[in-house]
Amino acid sequence: MPKLKLHTMLENDVVWLNDHELVTLTVPAKRGAAPTFAAPSGPAIQESIARNSPERTQQDLLTNAQEAAVFAHHATSQLARIDLNTGAVRPVGEPGIFSHLEALGTPGQVLTMRLLPPFSYQVGWDDFAAQAEVRGVDGKVASIGKVKLKEGVPVEGVITGPRNFFASPGADGAVYWVEALDGGDNRAQVPHRDRLMRLDAPYTGEAREVHRVPQRLSRLEFVEGGKQALVQDFDLTKMRTSTELVAMDGASPAQRLIERSVRDRYRDPGTPVHRMQPTGRPVVRLDGDAIWYFGTGASPEGDKPFIDRLVLASNKKTRVFQSGSEANGGDSAHYERPLAVLDTEGARVLTVRESVSEPGNVMLRGGAALATAQALTDAKDPSPQLRDIQREFVRFKRADGVELSFWLYKPPGYKAGERRPTFVWAYPLEYTDASTAGQVSGSGNRFNTFAGTSPLMLLLDGYVVLMDATMPVVGDPKTVNDSFIAQITANAQAVIDKAVELGVSDREHMVVGGHSYGAFMTANLLAHTHLFKAGIARSGAYNRSLTPFGFQSERRTYWEAQDVYQKLSPFNYADKLKEPLLLIHGEADNNSGTFPIQSARLYQALAGTGGSVRYVTLPFESHGYSARESVGHTLWEMSEWMKRQVGPGAPIPQP
Repeated sequence: MPKLKLHTMLENDVVWLNDHELVTLTVPAKRGAAPTFAAPSGPAIQESIARNSPERTQQDLLTNAQEAAVFAHHATSQLARIDLNTGAVRPVGEPGIFSHLEALGTPGQVLTMRLLPPFSYQVGWDDFAAQAEVRGVDGKVASIGKVKLKEGVPVEGVITGPRNFFASPGADGAVYWVEALDGGDNRAQVPHRDRLMRLDAPYTGEAREVHRVPQRLSRLEFVEGGKQALVQDFDLTKMRTSTELVAMDGASPAQRLIERSVRDRYRDPGTPVHRMQPTGRPVVRLDGDAIWYFGTGASPEGDKPFIDRLVLASNKKTRVFQSGSEANGGDSAHYERPLAVLDTEGARVLTVRESVSEPGNVMLRGGAALATAQALTDAKDPSPQLRDIQREFVRFKRADGVELSFWLYKPPGYKAGERRPTFVWAYPLEYTDASTAGQVSGSGNRFNTFAGTSPLMLLLDGYVVLMDATMPVVGDPKTVNDSFIAQITANAQAVIDKAVELGVSDREHMVVGGHSYGAFMTANLLAHTHLFKAGIARSGAYNRSLTPFGFQSERRTYWEAQDVYQKLSPFNYADKLKEPLLLIHGEADNNSGTFPIQSARLYQALAGTGGSVRYVTLPFESHGYSARESVGHTLWEMSEWMKRQVGPGAPIPQP
């Protein structure tokens, strides 16, 4: 197959027909040359007459007919059947702009989504109108339904009509999709927001409803066989989620399995274990009448990963394994996470075990209560220079009683009683109640490894790092941002007070930093307080008038909460932001709301009002940084900024 070119621009899945044949997307053989960019033949025109179309701000959208033509050229692919034994490649049907490819349980058939022009200049390609079709490898096509263009949709809402198509992994070959019952508007008061529809082969009759959910259907995972599925819905207003076991023929009532706050880590049931089907698609693994869950096991004592076995008929859950459990032959010094269940009863499992001084190694557990552990690998410490780093989990409270925490990292060579320049790294999260805001995250038994642009690299310069300092913002999800500044200020004050109380930090040598929403937090802390000596803000947003239809958890538009948007925009307080700020941004950031212009304009505002600011743009990088050069330079910038603002990472002389 020397001339075969796979097409992975919009979709990279493949469907296996048997052990040597597959169906995938390829570059059309006669695609020809791409349209060339030339002088525009006329104006680019958009129109919105007396309708609400509150699309969130996004980067890299199409802007004119020429760009649409180039997109269509490069996005067009050919469905092809490939024989790996002979090398034969046979086209299936005509080329199209295929955005999704999924195996049906019926052999020789696939569910595809094909994008439909005209294309929008307001939303990304994944929100374009699309046609759902069942395609046979014999070239036959059955039209299932059309997905509308996602324009004119209420804030945090969905389109009306069919959306989110699913192909049954069972031999029935059924196709399912979701439809809104509330007009796609989360503000509508209705008993059910979504329903699940089913259409059976030969896909010519009327679809039938098989299930309704009270909130927005957010996830569907088929259980092996395709007769049942785990269906999850999400209540945006209350930030709660529930999971039901649904009979996919609609013949029996759904069974509620889980209901919890999405921020409640202690009640997180974990993730269902999947098994790959011969067609190449994963489904929830079913052993007899039970499924498996792997979870992080968050608790007040830290994360203790687990394996649970859930009997579907009774909804009875049994804990088969948990890290550190004496019943499983564990100990309190190790962190052990599940990797695989090797039999139907959980009598033999694979885990990865590590400790503060031991890198992760694969273990085979068996015997009574899985208490016997045999090491299958013998990984050595790849970075012994990090072993002298001290780590401690610290819990405390802010002034109003909300529990906070951070991971205290002390650099190699640190001696008790030393106060060193300190870097605080944080990311704000919203909570509906204070009890979940104070939940513990992480484990003190993890093996220290620092990847990419982690601020923990500053430890090697001698600085103390307060990692993942909790920054909860507690309140009603509709209005929680009304107190955002006050709450992050209270959080930061409590973090500083605790670090000083522990004797590791000095108030005059504290720097705060964060990425994305953490960068937004950083700039706001510097704009509204004088708690920190300086800040490091990576890939953030600083002018909320540029994100007028919501941001993060904010559901109100700019015109519904203008005072909040203005107060939460550090750009508006540039003349008051006098602490030095390092801004880093990828020049190709395509994350919603964090356009590079956010950093560029804040830099101009600070430079023009007497602020102290350094602005670093990383070429070719998006919201995160991946190139070796970019990662290295980001770390260098952070290190040098710390030295310039709070001095070297050495003990601070005390009076």
